[in-house]
Amino acid sequence: MINTAMTEHSFLRLEHISKSFPGVQALDDVHFEMEGGEIHALVGENGAGKSTLMKILTGAHHRDSGTIIYKGTPLEVASIKEAQEAGIGIVYQEFNLMPHLTVAQNIFITKEPRTRFGTLDEKELNRRASEVLRSLNLTTIRPSQKLSTLSVAEKQMVEIVKAVWRQVDLMIMDEPTSALTTSEIEQLFKTIRELRSRGVGVIYISHRLEELKDIADRITIMRDGKYVKTMTYSETTTEEIVGLMVGRKLSQYFPERTPTIGEKILEVRGLNRDGVLRDISFDLRQGEILGIAGLMGAGRTELARAVFGADDIDCGEIYVDGIRRAIRSPLEAIRSGIGYLTEDRKRNGLALKLSVRDNIIIVGLRKFTAALGMINYRNATDEAERLVQSLNVKTPSLSQKVGHLSGGNQQKVIIARWLCGETRILIFDEPTRGIDVGAKQDVYQLMNRLVLEGHSIIMISSELPEILGMSDRVLVMHEGSVAGVVQTAETSQEEIMRFATGGK
Repeated sequence: MINTAMTEHSFLRLEHISKSFPGVQALDDVHFEMEGGEIHALVGENGAGKSTLMKILTGAHHRDSGTIIYKGTPLEVASIKEAQEAGIGIVYQEFNLMPHLTVAQNIFITKEPRTRFGTLDEKELNRRASEVLRSLNLTTIRPSQKLSTLSVAEKQMVEIVKAVWRQVDLMIMDEPTSALTTSEIEQLFKTIRELRSRGVGVIYISHRLEELKDIADRITIMRDGKYVKTMTYSETTTEEIVGLMVGRKLSQYFPERTPTIGEKILEVRGLNRDGVLRDISFDLRQGEILGIAGLMGAGRTELARAVFGADDIDCGEIYVDGIRRAIRSPLEAIRSGIGYLTEDRKRNGLALKLSVRDNIIIVGLRKFTAALGMINYRNATDEAERLVQSLNVKTPSLSQKVGHLSGGNQQKVIIARWLCGETRILIFDEPTRGIDVGAKQDVYQLMNRLVLEGHSIIMISSELPEILGMSDRVLVMHEGSVAGVVQTAETSQEEIMRFATGGK
């Protein structure tokens, strides 16, 4: 049982922590405390100060003021290396691993055992790695495996093992489940619980509030660089947490919807791709949000890419406004009025080093291009500015590099791009992945507005509450085929999962 009372003997206490950067007060008199053997969730919107606070704790940033008491002693760390030596480890969302090395080599990097001749002792290295893997019940990962052959979840485990063998007492996990399947998340949670049973304190940062009920003992909420509240997780609700995060009470997590559904705008018939998609047929109506649900590997993203022309198909027909379209490339999809917001916006959706303006106008360049091929940048800038204001994109200017925006604002820039290109059919693939709850609300409101204005949306999501909260109908996929299509108002999470797992 975790002792949730605040005492001067807490395992970790941060008091009056402040930190500013030029023009920005990142942290303002922040408080945080936890016990050893506790899994403590730390939540807040993007920009709330969570990452800055953790960087101060791990020595990546230096605080302007405040004190840190760790295991009863004042803590001063000037570098990440010093934090590690103090028993503090951190697993970032983006891995700090070397894919060309083996699992064992990654775990013991810079601390490898040597033979008496000074060469690497591979046998001893693998033995030690096997020992620490076994201690966390990770017996499916072999020490001699090249890291590049592992799944995302297994790489996550290797990051944890790297920290564990160094005898950490405090583990910080930043968005550890953002790219994991349901079964992989459960394996991760087993490992985290094993750490807790050893007395290791875990600070768990996540935007996925629904998973916290399975892992968190307590939760601390931050907003705008300030401490808001700490609560025992079992004594709060998601609605209360969301309200504290965004600073307003939310009557419901998803906005109220009053859709006006029109005629069929998109029809897909008999879409096949060997080993990936099997006889997929569905339709989409004007003003409708069609949710696509299914387990990881069911073929949801593959279907979206096929409709968008990004992947080849063996056979099948696509109709837009009743006219058959031969969509064999994204360009042909764009000309047919179809836009695609990919699940990995940074890798496949945005040109991170280009400006907000250039990212927005790239699809609609033809309408800003004169007869001699010259681009009318005044008109393009005016259009980009109109869309930025219309979608409430928070950016210092149109010339800001899009890579410097928050995840929610990056998503809005991609939506602005497709509106600039006069797209009528929008495919949203995991539209709220990796963005905070306030930004999710913005995206939901924006989707609502788009369908009311006559656009149609296909929304792929791994979050069933999101599917049920935003869709008019749900197409459920299982192993590359359509397992069922249901009206959202007449279905449930249980029925969707039954279809997704192959049931009838």
